[in-house]
Amino acid sequence: MIMAKRRGLGFLNHKVHRQRFHLEDVDEPNLFREIFPYDEVCRVTFDHRVELIDPPEEIFITDTTFRDGQQARPPYTAQQIVDLYDLLYRLGGAAGVIRQTEFFLYTEKDREAIERCRERGYQYPEITGWIRANKEDFKLVKEMGLKETGILTSVSDYHIFLKLGKNRRAAMIDYLRVVEAALEEGIRPRCHFEDITRADIYGFVVPFAQELIRLSEESGIPVKIRLCDTLGLGVPYPGAALPRSVPKLVRALVDDAGFPSEQLEWHGHNDFYKAVANSVTAWLYGCAAVNGTLLGFGERTGNTPLEALIIEFISLTGDHRGIDTTAITDIKNYYEQAIGEKIPKNQPFVGSEFNLTRAGIHIDGILKSEEVYNIFNTEKILRRPLTVAVNEKSGTAGIAHWINSYFSLPPEKRVDKRHPGVVKIYKWVKEQYAQGRNTDIPSEELERKARKYLPELFISDFDLIKQRAYDMAAQLIEEVVERPEIRSMDPKQQEPFLEKVEEENPFIQFLYVVNLEGRKITRNITRPEDRAKYEAIGMDEDFSDREWFIRPLKSGKVHVTDFYTSRITGALCITVSAPIRNEEEEIVGVLGMDLRFEELVKAEGE
Repeated sequence: MIMAKRRGLGFLNHKVHRQRFHLEDVDEPNLFREIFPYDEVCRVTFDHRVELIDPPEEIFITDTTFRDGQQARPPYTAQQIVDLYDLLYRLGGAAGVIRQTEFFLYTEKDREAIERCRERGYQYPEITGWIRANKEDFKLVKEMGLKETGILTSVSDYHIFLKLGKNRRAAMIDYLRVVEAALEEGIRPRCHFEDITRADIYGFVVPFAQELIRLSEESGIPVKIRLCDTLGLGVPYPGAALPRSVPKLVRALVDDAGFPSEQLEWHGHNDFYKAVANSVTAWLYGCAAVNGTLLGFGERTGNTPLEALIIEFISLTGDHRGIDTTAITDIKNYYEQAIGEKIPKNQPFVGSEFNLTRAGIHIDGILKSEEVYNIFNTEKILRRPLTVAVNEKSGTAGIAHWINSYFSLPPEKRVDKRHPGVVKIYKWVKEQYAQGRNTDIPSEELERKARKYLPELFISDFDLIKQRAYDMAAQLIEEVVERPEIRSMDPKQQEPFLEKVEEENPFIQFLYVVNLEGRKITRNITRPEDRAKYEAIGMDEDFSDREWFIRPLKSGKVHVTDFYTSRITGALCITVSAPIRNEEEEIVGVLGMDLRFEELVKAEGE
């Protein structure tokens, strides 16, 4: 276990005489072609110098589920973010093992989610932001009242020269200006050293970090650095050379740049299957914080899974610190049942078969010697009892055990071996072996039978499709009502823009704007071939008694109706509506969209 050491490190009392490293401005980018040949698998080089393990006094976890995690999947709804935030709190405990979580700030949905998470009143995880290296973006951070924000500050020549079209000096000057702007506002900057495992460490990274230390000391505000292994190129091997060596990267920032461990954070990706190993290595060599996401969702192959970091934290420290490991199973269930995510069945800790044994033993054998087959007491720690493959010896008890553990059923939903559905599955299993089967029955077959005979345990595929369609509709209208053309309440500005929206989204049957009196002020925006028939329908009607009109005015939020058959076109539809606000954020009207459900579902699947 990691033993805490008394360091007394703080950013203001950490002034030690160190070598000053100067920016090495170059005319051509250093792409380390001997390490990253591109047309071949990248190399690991060794300098055979070994760093000593030197963990910080305290280690902790930070989260990017709602930022990097959302770049790998359809965006979460505001309610899903709130639910997952509750689960993050449970998982990390009130003491804050999961110390922070970061959010996008750019859409109304993002800002609504932040406000609703704040209402929970949790100290941890602290809500932080993420912005581009742009002074204008600080307006969003300030408006939301956040104390800390991440800032994109790419450090490799790949990004500086090839992406940004700058040289090192120009990039550093621009980055420092944005950091200074944050400090002037009293906001803690967290500089994301993007692509650090392909960067010139002593030619750019360390000089830049030393400038940040200077600003930190002058302002009295701790500047943080997130070491971003953007392509998962870091390696944990002793004796490996920079820029890929995780131990040497961390020690360069601590020993040579003078950055305190508590202001350093590692953010890894899993492109080369090293996300967890590199994250733990960062902890061991002096990085206090490690960043991850729920279930490892993130760009390309993903980030370090938070559930893995939680288990590693307990393993390294021997301290639970209020962690609720059973929340891991509830997180898994939420993703599968509420969000509709497909989790690989062999994914550690959360896959449906992560603790399934195909030893062919009877259920009684597990009860006698569970430790032979299990990594730890998964029932106590994760609320996931050991699962055994079903065969001709399983009996109704074995089938009930498989159902309860495979689907991670909470105690109040667990089925008994005498349940009629279990008995029917058992009868089917006996018939399989009576017909000559001699292999275990795979989970896919059993799941189909469970869905047939115990349907009450499942959310239907149709319900999941319906929810995803609702989420897609809500996201679309949230983006549209933020447009200045719509907020103007001027039909001459609104109609041309709504025509573009309809053209880009062919599942829209009609779009229209209604004033506070419930009267349409725009014509029905619809397909060109339908305009002659439908564009004037309802222009003289009073819609003030309609649910789609009333609900957005009362709640100030998006409203999605249940299904209905359009009396105009006969199509199966839903209506999504949202309040329109002026510059003073006063509600001045309602935007309505009638959407063809079948076409919306097809678009969602593209």
